[in-house]
Amino acid sequence: MTALFALATSLLWGLADFGGGLLTRRTPALTVVVVSQIMAAAVLGVIVLATGGWSEAGPQLWFAVAAGVVGPVAMLCFYKALALGPMGVVSPLGSLGVAVPVSVGLIAGERPGLVQFAGVSVAVAGIVMAGGPQLRGAPVQRRAILLTLVAAFGFGAVMSLIAEASTTVTGLFLALFVQRVTNTVVGGGALYVSVRRGGRALPEEGASAVRAALPALAFVGLADVAANGTYSMAAHHGPVTVAAVLASLYLVVTALAARGFLGERLRGVQAAGAGLALVGSVLLATG
Repeated sequence: MTALFALATSLLWGLADFGGGLLTRRTPALTVVVVSQIMAAAVLGVIVLATGGWSEAGPQLWFAVAAGVVGPVAMLCFYKALALGPMGVVSPLGSLGVAVPVSVGLIAGERPGLVQFAGVSVAVAGIVMAGGPQLRGAPVQRRAILLTLVAAFGFGAVMSLIAEASTTVTGLFLALFVQRVTNTVVGGGALYVSVRRGGRALPEEGASAVRAALPALAFVGLADVAANGTYSMAAHHGPVTVAAVLASLYLVVTALAARGFLGERLRGVQAAGAGLALVGSVLLATG
């Protein structure tokens, strides 16, 4: 079950990132984050009321609050790093966040077998390669590397925090709702500061473009929510080291989605990385 839930996570995160990337081509990134999270929070609020999730409230929800604070900060750092570029270096470095939940699992006493250890190594190498690392060309600013590493740590921390936020299904709905509300507050604050500094909250076409994009924004927000939920279940059903690495295959999903829907051609290193990531996932699933 761990492999199944973790692979579902990678699919959902990959499609959410692909959709979010498309939306940010026309709409400010912070607006995409805030609107998509508001819509996800609204849906989760209804689910929490319907399932009685409020009865699961407890100290563990602080993990969800922490995840809600760290997530937008990590995403903002990642977007800024991508803007500084080159993306061929920033993108694969961002995938190193998998080291956080893997380390947490090892500290907790998990000890992967030989086959699983080989699967982790192969999959992580494939994930980094799937990002299309730029091995030569434009120099990389230290600030871009620092921002990327902060973002990677944040992405990994969110995976670990949300896994600790609940142990039951109804409690998970509540934890995800709290996380989304916190995301909205933090993201909304960042958007407000950005606008005060002269940034844009709306695309050039105005509010009508945002309204037209609401179905896509809802998909991005709900896919992200679902991915957090399936990852939490994966982490509770088996080794965190396995769940984290398999969930991090979302980078491969995003690359393949760009290839399938936009006709973007994969570089040789990306194709090789996707192949290695799949081999690693098979080793993890069978180990």
